[in-house]
Amino acid sequence: MAEAVWSTDTGEAVYRSRDPVRNLRLRVHLQRITSSNFLHYQPAAQLGKDLIDLATFRPPPTASGHRPDEDEEEEVVIGWQEKLFSQFEVDLYQNEAACQSPLDHQYRQEILKLENSGGRKNRRIFTYTDSDRYTNLEEHCQKMTTAASEVPSFLVERMANVRRRRQDRRGMLGYKKYEHVLCTLKVDSNGVITVKPDFTSLKGPYRIETEGEKQELWKYTIDNVSSLAQPEEEEREQRVFKDLYGRHKEYLNSLVGTDFEMTVPGALRLFVNGEVVSAQGYEYDNLYVHFFVELPTSNWSSPAFQQLSGITQTCATKSLGMDKVAYFSYPFTFEASFLHEDESADALPEWPVLYCEVLSLDFWQRYRVEGYGAVVLPATPGSHTLTVSTWRPMELGTVAELRRFFIGGSLELEDISYVRIPGTFKGERLSRFGLRTETTGSVTFRLHCLQQSRAFMESSSLRKRMRSVLDRLEGFSQQSSIHSVLEAFRRARRRMQEARESLPQDLVGPSGATVS
Repeated sequence: MAEAVWSTDTGEAVYRSRDPVRNLRLRVHLQRITSSNFLHYQPAAQLGKDLIDLATFRPPPTASGHRPDEDEEEEVVIGWQEKLFSQFEVDLYQNEAACQSPLDHQYRQEILKLENSGGRKNRRIFTYTDSDRYTNLEEHCQKMTTAASEVPSFLVERMANVRRRRQDRRGMLGYKKYEHVLCTLKVDSNGVITVKPDFTSLKGPYRIETEGEKQELWKYTIDNVSSLAQPEEEEREQRVFKDLYGRHKEYLNSLVGTDFEMTVPGALRLFVNGEVVSAQGYEYDNLYVHFFVELPTSNWSSPAFQQLSGITQTCATKSLGMDKVAYFSYPFTFEASFLHEDESADALPEWPVLYCEVLSLDFWQRYRVEGYGAVVLPATPGSHTLTVSTWRPMELGTVAELRRFFIGGSLELEDISYVRIPGTFKGERLSRFGLRTETTGSVTFRLHCLQQSRAFMESSSLRKRMRSVLDRLEGFSQQSSIHSVLEAFRRARRRMQEARESLPQDLVGPSGATVS
């Protein structure tokens, strides 16, 4: 009677285990259900001389070498990489001429031991291991004569080797048309176990329907029968893993070393890994960018070997929509340190500024200034993409533009920091009156900023004091604009007070009396 419920999910299942794979055990149970042409019939009447026994028409032996009327149920327990020989392999490796590799000779010795001890225990179920060669070796057990003691000649052996090398290596060991894969088991170095199909567990059994003249129906189940670890073994295993992880941590610490450089108390170290990504919107082709970082004169410093400037390669532009874009992808890096010395709360810390100058180069190696720009570096760590708008000084008249077009050259700034307020400027007012400029394109920078300070891990008063400074540093870009507004308000208030003092007393007296 066939099972009412079959498991049709033959996909693979993935498990993870920290136990050694040699402890894995699978139990496979195989049973025949029906047979459409299995002739096992005894007539009710006594067989006479003119009757032929139906047992004469029994089907030939299967690939495992057993008759169909033998036991139709088999169960084996298989371990990882455990070899169970098929009847074909037993017949094959008993012939010494078929053994071509050391593994073949090893299998031959094992099969001879099995024959001496009573033969193999399995009948239909056998295994392939990772070391087996999946080539068609069926010809090695074929005989050319009916003699029981046939010995192959030298020519036969050599021709068999030639034919074997020409065989398609996609073939399987044994008689492929009689073989059916019940289960495939894979294990990787990370402890991931892949089983196809999955363990039967509470699901129904899997089914196999043979094709050809002999159509049969089989069912089989796959169960995990690995023995559970004892509490003592689990505790010992946990100690081993703990010791292993501890040794690995010590190994990593040895790679880092004990000479990890720390900042001095009250200092902030800034690392910037940047990239000049592109420039777009400029008039001429073949662009290159000259850039440098200006550190504030107070409290900021950089190592003597540190280079704070750079020049990109010359890059031709390509059309992107209405603009022409030059892609540089030019990397740069620099390091700077900030030392907090002023403890007053009114002290306003400043942040480094990145200046850039875009130039173009023509066929005659003449260059033109395409634009100047500046941007304050981000005060927060992380990845940032900044787009810097640029402008260039210009002259009035057609002659200046003709000179720029034909012979190159144009007005240039002697000091690029004049784009903003120069760091060397000490006055109160910076006048740009009379400077004519023209808006040009833009330059895109990608910056990856890292910050290092003891204040990030200390829990003393120094951390609180340094944290207040860092907070002000992080808001410098906003504070700079607020500071300029407050300065303008103070100047306006001072002018109002001066104007009020210059007025006659009789004009301000009544209002003063009213106020009192």
